[in-house]
Amino acid sequence: MKSIVIANWKMKLGYRDSRRLAEEFADAFQRENFSAVDLAVCPSASSFLLVAEILKESGIALGAQDIFWEDQGAFTGCESPKFLHEAGGRYAIIGHSERRQFLGETDGMIHQKIKAALAAGLTPILCVGETAEERRNYQTDQVIFNQTLKALSGIDLIPSEQLIIAYEPVWVIGTGRAIEPEEAEHAFRIINQAVIDLWPLTIRRNNVRIIYGGSVDEANAANFAQIEHFKGFLVGGASVKTEEFKKIVELL
Repeated sequence: MKSIVIANWKMKLGYRDSRRLAEEFADAFQRENFSAVDLAVCPSASSFLLVAEILKESGIALGAQDIFWEDQGAFTGCESPKFLHEAGGRYAIIGHSERRQFLGETDGMIHQKIKAALAAGLTPILCVGETAEERRNYQTDQVIFNQTLKALSGIDLIPSEQLIIAYEPVWVIGTGRAIEPEEAEHAFRIINQAVIDLWPLTIRRNNVRIIYGGSVDEANAANFAQIEHFKGFLVGGASVKTEEFKKIVELL
């Protein structure tokens, strides 16, 4: 499987800035120059269709920053996985720490969203990671393992489906400082073991990518490229700066 770099624009850009950045991405990432790496952009909901239109010939895939676990119904303010797929979406970030923290998302809700994403033809980007308090209490391994299992247990991932798991240590997000590669590699092994406990090894090798997120920038990205099980990045702040994001992509 190719490595993947995902731009999570969060709630950082308005309509005009989203247009400008999407146009810069379309120009910077010519398909023939980046064919060895998968690229995806997750804009805010308000600019999703605009960005989709600008990037439709670029080879850059579109993703949502969140979805609901039902395709349709009386769910005000929610995003349907089915409708997002119809609108050109191919990925969905699920269980990001900011949603867990600020919106009270539980492991059960995240599990339902993973199932809904797969059923709609979206590739879930499951986010797992420990808080600073959990890290101080030596709970990192337990937290990562449990978050992965609770999100994915009971889901029968089939060969035609893809899954991405992003390790995001919560305590470094937004700090501008990534963790040491050795710590990330250890976390990747924990995630890998959880996945192997769920599915055959062929599914793990061919259908699941483990990536790193958490204050990724051009200065620290190279440190992660050679660690075991690594298959890319989920990039936050650096993804709204075209040249910096491009330098991260070029490392893979």
